Amino acid sequence: MAFIGSVLFSLFTIISTIITGLLVLLLFPFPYHLRYLVINAYANAVVKVLSLLCGVKYHVEGRENIPDEPVIIFCKHQSTWETYVLQVIFPALSYVFKQELFWIPFFGWGLMAMKPVAIKRGTGKKAVKQVVTRGTKRLKEGLCVVIFPEGTRTKPTGPGRYRAGGAILAAESGYPVIPVAHHAGEFWPRKGFVKHPGHVTVRIGPKITSKGKTPDAILAEAKTWIETQMPEITQGPYASE
Repeated sequence: MAFIGSVLFSLFTIISTIITGLLVLLLFPFPYHLRYLVINAYANAVVKVLSLLCGVKYHVEGRENIPDEPVIIFCKHQSTWETYVLQVIFPALSYVFKQELFWIPFFGWGLMAMKPVAIKRGTGKKAVKQVVTRGTKRLKEGLCVVIFPEGTRTKPTGPGRYRAGGAILAAESGYPVIPVAHHAGEFWPRKGFVKHPGHVTVRIGPKITSKGKTPDAILAEAKTWIETQMPEITQGPYASE
């Protein structure tokens, strides 16, 4: 049943992604908020259909920590799932993405509509400079900036190497950081096709101020909070569902 549900879900995402990509192209001449409404509706639909067909549900803890101001979101990265659900939970977002993703038809068009912070991976200091320059611009426009400090999707069994780009953005821009922990990789594996039924806990942490702190201090504080939550949420009351 999990395989059948995953097949049906994949068909849904392919069709909905094509439709969304075409709508976004048509709306490009219009104000940004109209494009974002389409992208947000798409993300909501994907999350709901995933729950219906594959049984992947979730709940959010710490909503009171979502501030009424632009912030930099440091999120655990285990799956594709969080790229959808963050759009459902938070206000308008701008993601830090590798620019190669824009080459994907339809899906890449949707990414471009979200005013992303596009970087060229493998360029070292140049990529960090792009994160700081473009990320600060998005924050000043009133968007929250999402960055996955581990850089790539990691296994649920342990943390990846936390990278400093997002922390440098926080230190230089002065905008605060909101850490987010979850364990979606247990149900939507990073390299697996089959989605397994289960209940994801998304835990949003308290605001981490960045003014007057070094990037290393910001990164260490965010990493400590996120990794401290992981054993708790993976063994919590919803883990056996």
